[in-house]
Amino acid sequence: MVSADRDEIRAAVAARYAGLARAEQAGQVITDGDPDARCSAPGYPDTGGLPAAAVRASLGCGNPVAVADLRPGETVLDLGSGGGIDVLLSARRVGPAGKAYGLDVTQEMLDLARASARQAGAENVEFLRGQIEAIPLPDRSVDVIISNCVINLSTDRAAVFAESYSVLRPGGRLGISDILAEDHLTPLQRRECGRAVGCIAGAPSFTEYRDGLTGAGFTGISITPTHQAGDGVHSAIIRAIRP
Repeated sequence: MVSADRDEIRAAVAARYAGLARAEQAGQVITDGDPDARCSAPGYPDTGGLPAAAVRASLGCGNPVAVADLRPGETVLDLGSGGGIDVLLSARRVGPAGKAYGLDVTQEMLDLARASARQAGAENVEFLRGQIEAIPLPDRSVDVIISNCVINLSTDRAAVFAESYSVLRPGGRLGISDILAEDHLTPLQRRECGRAVGCIAGAPSFTEYRDGLTGAGFTGISITPTHQAGDGVHSAIIRAIRP
């Protein structure tokens, strides 16, 4: 993919999510992708006490907080944290001795997330602005990386996986929910199917995703489809470990 195409896609992603954040702040009901697509999260069982804005702005395709099996005292990073729901849930799990970071490229979503964190009284959270292809944290500083239907939007997933590997401590792990396409689909079909469920860059295939994680150095990789999001496209749980 040429640089101009990548820049265009990144700009489109940022513009879309900025618009969604503004719509939420205006009290509108927001949704991501095709309203008829089945790519929304199956629901969070533990949102009691969270600000309503954070819950309304949940645009993911799963519950990575549960997938990651977070433990007290851990440091967790959410790639593409959006309205902040997964960061706030993570902060609860890791407790006051832990830390939950959220990284997002869209200022409007960061403003929304920070407001929700203040409303929730969450003191062990920090929201950072930046790209998931260039994570602004030191190497070996994070125990767990989560992400909720965001990595599929990247135009350089190899960079995302390499950066994730770098900031994880040895023994650190990934717990991701994402949108993947069946391997038999052609690149053109994956792009079209992906865009139908909100994946501007096109849904990566199962094999591409696994190969990308392997190439970055991850082991213990498991990819488990959870539900169909569209024709040939699935929400999936991805787990991996930095040795």
